[in-house]
Parts: sequence; C-alpha cells; structure tokens
Amino acid sequence: MMQRSTNGGDSSRTGHTIRIAGSMGDFSRSEWESLAGTTLECAAGSGYNPFLSLDFLRSLEESGCATPRTGWQASHLRLEDENGNLLGAVPAYLKSHSQGEYVFDQGWADAFERAGGDYYPKLQVSVPFTPATGPRLLVRRDLDADATRAILAAGLRAVTDKLGVSSAHVTFANDEDMQALLGTGYLRRTDQQFHFFNDNYLNYDDFLATLASRKRKALKKERREALAAGVSIDRLTGSDLTEKAWDDFFTFYMDTGGRKWGRPYLNRRFFSLIGERMGKDVLLVMAKRAGRYVAGAINFIGSDTLYGRNWGCIEDHPFLHFEVCYHQAIDFAIERKLRVVEAGAQGEHKLARGYRPVTTQSAHYIAHPGLRNAVDDYLQRERQEVARTTEYFEEHVPFRKGDTDHPAGS
Repeated sequence: MMQRSTNGGDSSRTGHTIRIAGSMGDFSRSEWESLAGTTLECAAGSGYNPFLSLDFLRSLEESGCATPRTGWQASHLRLEDENGNLLGAVPAYLKSHSQGEYVFDQGWADAFERAGGDYYPKLQVSVPFTPATGPRLLVRRDLDADATRAILAAGLRAVTDKLGVSSAHVTFANDEDMQALLGTGYLRRTDQQFHFFNDNYLNYDDFLATLASRKRKALKKERREALAAGVSIDRLTGSDLTEKAWDDFFTFYMDTGGRKWGRPYLNRRFFSLIGERMGKDVLLVMAKRAGRYVAGAINFIGSDTLYGRNWGCIEDHPFLHFEVCYHQAIDFAIERKLRVVEAGAQGEHKLARGYRPVTTQSAHYIAHPGLRNAVDDYLQRERQEVARTTEYFEEHVPFRKGDTDHPAGS
C-alpha cells in the first residue's frame, strides 16, 4: 500500500514516498540498523534502545504476541526515496483495543463511540507492551534528522487520514520526536514515571551517602530483611539465560501477571527468542531460596540505560520485590556505569528508594474536529495536574538537601 508524504507537497516534488509494511520482516537487517539508535555499535549520539532493535520487534511479531490476532496489526511506515531506499521508519500498529499501551485512552474511545463514532481501529506508534521512552520517528543516520522527522510526522498524519481511522498515538516519545510531532499539529500528553540517576557513584554505599540519614538506614534494613529467609540473588545475562532459567521466570511472570492484569501479554516463545537473539542485552535478576528460584525480574540493557520491565514470584517475602526490581537495578547500573535506570510505569513507592519523578510524553493526532477539541481541553488540565504532582514528589525525594540536582522531567 503506497501513501504519499505530505511534507509541503507530494512525492513528485519531494521524491519521498511512505509505504506501509505489514511486518518487521519487510525490513532487511541492514536497512533497519541504518536507523539511529537501533544498534549499540551505531548509536553514537543517539543512545542504543534495545526495544527498537530489529530482534526485539521481530520477536514480538514472530512469537505471536503482537499480531492481528492479539489486536496489534503491524502497519510500520517506511519512508523511501524514489529508488526505494529507506530514509526513515515508524513502528506502528493498527489497534482494535487500547490494551498493552500504558497510556490510557479508553475514556476517549467510550465518549466517541457514545457520540456515534468509531474509535477503533486506531494507529498506535509504540513498542508493544513496553512503557519506555525512546525514538519513534526513526531516521537514517546520515540524513538531516530534524527534516526527516518532520516528514515522518506529517506522513503519519496523512496515512491516518488515508486509512480513515480515528487517530494516531505516538507514546513514550523522546524530546526530538515530540518537537516534530507538535510542530505538525499533534496534541501533547504527559504522564509520570520514576527513574534512578547515576551520579558517577562508585558503589551502592556511595549512593546511600547522598540520602538523608533516616532514609539511608531504612534502605539498609530493607535490603537485609529481603534476604533474611535465606534468599540469595543471581544475575543472569548472555549465555546464563538457559531455557530452564526462562521456564522459571515465565512461571513467575504468569503467576503475578495473571493476578495483576488478568492476561499477561507475553508468551513463553517470546522469551526464548530474545534470549537467543539478544541475550547480551538482557538481565534477569533471580531470587533463590532452598535451591530453587522463587522470584525474578527482567531488565534490558541499553547504551546508557537499564530498563526494568516485568517481575514475578511464587513465594512472598517482605521487601523482596524492592530488592529484585529496584535495589539490584541500581547496583547493576553503578557497576556498569549506566546513567539511568528506568523502572517501568508508575509506582510512587520507588521514590523512597532513590528514584526521582520524571515526566513522560506522548503525541496524539485526532482526525475528528469535535473529538480533537474535547481531548485538547482534557489534556490541558491533565498536564497541569501532572506538573503539580511532579513538583510535589520532587519536594519529597529522600536525598539530603543540595543533592537534588536532577530536575523533574530530565
């Protein structure tokens, strides 16, 4: 299916065409890895994001997790020149629901459908099931990034109109993409996460020294009590990621995910595929007691960021969740000299453990003028509330006065 770019004219003047790709298989490895941020080796100046790697996105599709059957119909945008050479791309999906996105628009859908409209299908630009900020308008590294992002932002809008769907949603976008999207008429939405920032700490104790005395003592006690029942911690990455380890972790994931969400999004095959294809980018933190694993958390390793994702357990121990998900992530980031730990969506309990409030962003194109105006009004008020909440949390970080240099939203 061919769509023309709307960057100030048609492709006869610009020489650009946008084509919709029905799967990640429509990109060769060399094509995809020519885009900034998709590989560690080629990430100079952009920062490698493992969720934008070809192996991660292909694994979601090939495992059956992100497919038309699950409501994620791949509709990736390919920006090509007149010779079919890839200039840029947008990972996009036609969605028949709003699950697995972590930016909630079900209220918009309900209101539009009560008014007689069809909200679904919609175009979702994201990494499925992954609330981690990263590039969404992907640009070949040798091109003018700002100009190409502008073409992609306008092209996404044109494709939305051509397909006749209600909207396009670009979630967990980085600042550069937001600038291009807002300049093309998208609406801005904000939300909040909590991230740890590594200020060149030598070790965990060096980090603790920046906390207020009472908070420092509380975390030391919490870490001791997490292991008090004879629990030990293993970190598995690379060749340590055996099928037995994945079996154990998947048991935890299904048990906890089933109770929390009702239906976990990821299947067992997905974990085997990422272990095989990108094991060096994966960190499993596993808790062992009495000779068997009883809990675990999966993390992904970027060029300067550790991304915490899913957690699960089959035994409940006080504070073990905090140890496996948050304290161990800080330990690892300090040892690897990673700049940031992104610990997933929401969770103000992370604040007491040295994570700071950060503002996340998404951009939304709503085709229907009435719905667009209503959403715009709502988002203005929501942004104000997010800003107030972030300011409140920033005032209650556990650091000593003078050690709170990271501004909210950094």
